[in-house]
Amino acid sequence: MSLHYQLSVIQREKIVPAASKLSVSKQNVSALKDMSKWFGESVRLILNKVQDLGFQEVEEIRLRVGQPFLLRTANKDLFLNSDGQITAPDRAYIVTSGDLTATLERMTQSSVYAVEEDLRQGFLTLPGGNRVGVTGEAVLQQGQIQKMKHISSLNIRLAHDVKGQGCCVLPKLLQSDGSLCHTLLISPPRAGKTTLLRDLVRIISNGVPHLGFEGQSVGVIDERGELAGMWQGMPTYDLGYRTDVLDGCPKISGLSMLIRSMAPQVIVMDELGHRDEAAALRDALRTGVKILSTAHASSWEEAKSRPSLAYLLEEGVFERLVVLSRQSGPGTIEEVYDLKTGRSL
Repeated sequence: MSLHYQLSVIQREKIVPAASKLSVSKQNVSALKDMSKWFGESVRLILNKVQDLGFQEVEEIRLRVGQPFLLRTANKDLFLNSDGQITAPDRAYIVTSGDLTATLERMTQSSVYAVEEDLRQGFLTLPGGNRVGVTGEAVLQQGQIQKMKHISSLNIRLAHDVKGQGCCVLPKLLQSDGSLCHTLLISPPRAGKTTLLRDLVRIISNGVPHLGFEGQSVGVIDERGELAGMWQGMPTYDLGYRTDVLDGCPKISGLSMLIRSMAPQVIVMDELGHRDEAAALRDALRTGVKILSTAHASSWEEAKSRPSLAYLLEEGVFERLVVLSRQSGPGTIEEVYDLKTGRSL
């Protein structure tokens, strides 16, 4: 059976988000409780009492000073009382400034100063690729944020490793000769693009024998630590046999470093967005490397309205555009476009 025929058959199949098949298990509940070690005592005790939710169900843990303790799932907001039970907002545990202070101390291992650069950008990253959004009072100097103080809210976005979804979309990212296309994944926040990107890295690195797709050498620029979830030099997630990771490195520097030192066939990065990143990416293409990246946008039209992305799309840098949504849960693949022809595959 030819590769072209195999691709045609797979492309006609309906793509179903792998995340929709997940169910709560004791292991998932245990994983949620394991996350509790990063929180202050009061919040940690509440999370340890939760019985009806699994790790895979929870997308965000929200702590806002003076507001109810909140967990967000794919479909609803859940308020918890001090016994870890779901309740009405006016009966939920009210988060205190002390809860946020104690939580930050644990997350930064009592050294907030060591992560000031990340805080200036409004986030921290915990082991496992779990990102913590931070808001508070911004201290400015000459119009630039120098630090954050009086932290008022934390948004812990739980990273999930969903395997198999990439196998559904990969055939649409290949040329007729089986080579990978330069590909951009776009979605609004919380729609699963980083999860899909991580799975694609793994299968591109390992190869897909039944498609005749051989494993590729992959270089990952993990600027925010979410793709690999590196901890003391070891990735939390399986990114494949042939993957090298630059952790915490800016994309512009990472592109030249990987090309010079690791000779990757594919370079992967998350959340492309600045014009200078787009220019560096354009230069990297001259080396023959394939590019796989993500960006924030809810549609092709919205992506073209963003100056940095418009430049790349208009210049024909990307050959495939994958649009994701939350229509049937995180990771719903709405469209895959062939950007050379403008057709939906």
